[in-house]
Amino acid sequence: MANHAPRPPSDRSVDRSTAAPRSRWSRFTTALAALVGTAVVLTGGATAAHAEPSVTEIERQIDQDWNKLEPIIEQVNSTREKLAVRRKQADALAKQIAPLEAQVDAALGQVGGLAADAYKGNNLSTVNALLGSRSPSEVVNSLELLDRYAHHQHEQVQAVMELRDQLAAKKKPLDAMVAQLARTEAQLAAQKKQIDAEIARLQKLRLKVYGNGGGGPLRPAPCPAGYPGGPAGVAVKFACAQIGKIYVWGAAGPDHYDCSGLTMAAWAKAGVSLPHNAREQHDVTRRVSRSELRPGDLVFYYSDLHHVGMYVGGGWVVHASQSGKPITMKRVDDGQINSYGRPG
Repeated sequence: MANHAPRPPSDRSVDRSTAAPRSRWSRFTTALAALVGTAVVLTGGATAAHAEPSVTEIERQIDQDWNKLEPIIEQVNSTREKLAVRRKQADALAKQIAPLEAQVDAALGQVGGLAADAYKGNNLSTVNALLGSRSPSEVVNSLELLDRYAHHQHEQVQAVMELRDQLAAKKKPLDAMVAQLARTEAQLAAQKKQIDAEIARLQKLRLKVYGNGGGGPLRPAPCPAGYPGGPAGVAVKFACAQIGKIYVWGAAGPDHYDCSGLTMAAWAKAGVSLPHNAREQHDVTRRVSRSELRPGDLVFYYSDLHHVGMYVGGGWVVHASQSGKPITMKRVDDGQINSYGRPG
């Protein structure tokens, strides 16, 4: 899976407007901060109610708590990806603005130099030259020439300043978004310890049930059931080859994966780019029906789309399920199916 939570606003171009993007991201980061601040505080008291809970009770507690935690993990992935995009856009704009700022500084320096010279009386040579003109017409011509020069220089400076101001106006909302995303990332980083602590608690429950041996065979059927050709074949064989590797939240290989990290990496091998977020993978894939399902298709679970696996044929999916558990196969109907998607 991936660090994903409620789906943030779309990541389109910066030039749409100045105020609108900022407000959308403000709403997103505020909601996300609230989500992380509250949802991570999961209940750990279920095991305290029974001195020796049964295997069924412990598994039910793990599933309930994980389904609260996984959407937050998915949102972390999404936020980090969007932050990287925004920073690249900010860097590109900064590179555009830098030479213009240099031009403005140079032009202003020239104007400032003329003003300083005039203040210090260094323009006396110019006045003397004018006074030494041989005729009134020469004086007039010289004054007109100086006036035209000053006017031309003023227009140059004004044009550069206007261009700089236009780009600064574009950069201002972007700077605000980047600053806001950075604050959000800092909030998420602060919650990482809580997420890791919760994962450690769930792992202790799991070890209480199974010890270090895991919960059963990881590959109960051929994976894939058949060998499809084309990009789907590449993706599905890659996913099957990852069986046994341990789930780590936020990971996308090569040694560890979360749910959307696994499907993203598998389809990347086939040359298809997917976001590191289950809900966003849903949004960029083509909907298919159950009867159309074929190896390589993605299976999305739960109403909030916080989990995804890859269909490998024969009624099986490969998925990275929970922290501490290995990537494994499961029956496609083992979970609350939301929909099916076909990448590419």
